[in-house]
Amino acid sequence: MYVGPPRHLAGLPQPARALVMGVLNVTPDSFSDGGRWADTDAALAHGRRLVAEGADLVDVGGESTRPGATRPSVQEELDRVLPVITRLAAEDVLVSVDTMRAEVAAAALDAGAVLVNDVSGGRADPDMFGTVAGAGAPYVLMHWRAHSAAMQQQTDYTDVVEDVATELADQLALALAAGIAPERIALDPGIGFSKTADQNWDVLAATERYHALGHPLLVAASRKRFLGTLLADADGTLRPPVDRDDATTATTALAAVAGAWCIRAHAVRPTADAVRVAARWARQAARPPTADSQPADSQPADSPAAGSQPAGSVAP
Repeated sequence: MYVGPPRHLAGLPQPARALVMGVLNVTPDSFSDGGRWADTDAALAHGRRLVAEGADLVDVGGESTRPGATRPSVQEELDRVLPVITRLAAEDVLVSVDTMRAEVAAAALDAGAVLVNDVSGGRADPDMFGTVAGAGAPYVLMHWRAHSAAMQQQTDYTDVVEDVATELADQLALALAAGIAPERIALDPGIGFSKTADQNWDVLAATERYHALGHPLLVAASRKRFLGTLLADADGTLRPPVDRDDATTATTALAAVAGAWCIRAHAVRPTADAVRVAARWARQAARPPTADSQPADSQPADSPAAGSQPAGSVAP
């Protein structure tokens, strides 16, 4: 059984399982579902659907980070995310904002977001750490080397597992120095960002190394290209993103058993099922060999008696 840092962040729900973060891209060009939720009403309907399917958090992003994507202006990003965040937050949905810009993060927090998910780990905007520290918000710091247009030219590592750990630790030290409380920082090893398919597998298989950095881990492998490569046809044609959900669910279960704090995914229902199965499996594996077989299923891993909070609640 995994033994390590607390699998939660201060100020967010703390169930006895991995959290599920549902992806809500309000962009015209995301790799998986670009354009489907660009309309505010469509985005709101999808955000509500994610919650109904079991999302603990809805991650609203207004900038595509697929390889080769062109960045929107700050105003474009604000126009995309703020109406959605404002209305979902008013409905007591726990919303995270997926942004690399301090200005967008600040506006999103003012609009009701409860978490900043920064895929650049503070490297894209020097004001990000100070903004998050000033707001006292939970923060996800991801491993990142370059913007989308150039990130796949930044895959040279001496040892990808150790180099990613070192680069995360460097940014973590800066975040802490800027005043972000340690209990409000989660780390993300950056699956799909400046990494080849094989390097992504190396990183996923080394979660213990990233747990050693002392913070909860977010794993975001959903529908990414390395899964499409694994599942490619005999002629080399990659499996399309929308057909990678079964493989995503497999990575979810494995990451959750390995101690992930949160799983970010497009398809929420199978992800929510997978984290519950993983939690139940881990609880059983942790039982002493001599323990009798009582009906442990009477306490679901995410029931209030097992330490969870109701959906939409925020821990003090």
